[in-house]
Amino acid sequence: MSAPPQSILSVFNRYRHPGGEEMSVERIAGLLSTRHHVANCRFESSEWTGPGAPSTLGQAWRLFYNPEGVRRFESALDKSGAALALLHNIFPVGSPAIYRSARRRGLPLMQFMHNYRPFSVGGTLYSRGRILKDPLFGHYWREVAEGAWMGSRLRSALMALLLKALHRSGWLEAVHTWIAISDFMRRRLIEAGAVHPARIVTLRHAWQAMPAAPSAEDAGHYLFLGRLVHEKGVATLLDAWDTVHQRLGRTTPRLHIAGEGPLSGLVSERARRNPFVCALGPIGGQSKEDQLRQARAVIVPSVWWEPLGLVTYEAYDHAKPVLAARSGGLAETVEHGQTGLLHEPGNAGELAGQIFEMEAMSATSRAALGHAGRRWLLTEANPARWLRQFDEILTGCLESAALRHHRTVAGVALPFRRTIPGQGAV
Repeated sequence: MSAPPQSILSVFNRYRHPGGEEMSVERIAGLLSTRHHVANCRFESSEWTGPGAPSTLGQAWRLFYNPEGVRRFESALDKSGAALALLHNIFPVGSPAIYRSARRRGLPLMQFMHNYRPFSVGGTLYSRGRILKDPLFGHYWREVAEGAWMGSRLRSALMALLLKALHRSGWLEAVHTWIAISDFMRRRLIEAGAVHPARIVTLRHAWQAMPAAPSAEDAGHYLFLGRLVHEKGVATLLDAWDTVHQRLGRTTPRLHIAGEGPLSGLVSERARRNPFVCALGPIGGQSKEDQLRQARAVIVPSVWWEPLGLVTYEAYDHAKPVLAARSGGLAETVEHGQTGLLHEPGNAGELAGQIFEMEAMSATSRAALGHAGRRWLLTEANPARWLRQFDEILTGCLESAALRHHRTVAGVALPFRRTIPGQGAV
């Protein structure tokens, strides 16, 4: 079903450090603009740093209700004449007051879930080496104790208070449709009673694949691309390579680690100890393309509940197999034995075993995995297919908004409240 062209306002608060989510937001806006009129409302986290930033106390207050954020949102709405808004991240500068503004205006809202906020203080449900399920049920104390947001207990406490207030305020009722980027994410939110099943759908990201995969090359190295943080499984990867080195000695394949982050020092240290680990630092452009083209396989060893993992898409675009953790949405994009191999999150021994398995394969067998991955990408992440799916979701959102408006006028609105098992609605 193709929805009539709509005017859509895309709302996003950029992070201090650009990452995959920001690229996804821009890809989505670009793809939607081929069929709809898309206007942008952008906030910058950097606005709250430097000489002109609000005071610490001012930021604490604006974290929940930022009048300037509302003014800019409403100005963008009025200027664009948007029929609905598509929200991505709105923290911290945009603030949840955007939900209130949309609700007061009767504006239909669609919320993309790129991570687990607003149901998690840190957005990852992960801290200090373990997955935290309690936040999905409205219990944030562990995230606060471990400084899950920006490494600060104080900031995490403020975010926890904000989320508590937000869920009790009813402002989230302004969201007519939540869009999870994997079935895994959707299931988790439904199981926790965080979102009503009828109001959340799955829409995995699209990918504009190259017309053809680059000419086949295999320089023999394995490639990790991503932020060097605990949740990405960096320690698991390094431990696995020590095991591979102990067994294969001088015939150990090289591991190229590309990225930066808090664990950069750990990667450099382990690279000094293991001559087959190469720390590339952050790469992009042609350097990144060369690494992907020449890799034997791409490794995605995430230990958190990865919402989707676009590194898999990049690997498939280059017809490379993927060795991934059976974590979150990764298990939906990597087909074990068909497009790559899956291991248990955090299991360095199993990952090492899969390296041995890959090394024992013929070049033809490895290439077959990569080409199967590219076929998956061309089918499952096809932009035209994504647009059709989005339009179906959009039509449903607008119909839901119209029905809710009718019921409200008739005085029979039945607003959704967050239901916490054992506690009822809050």
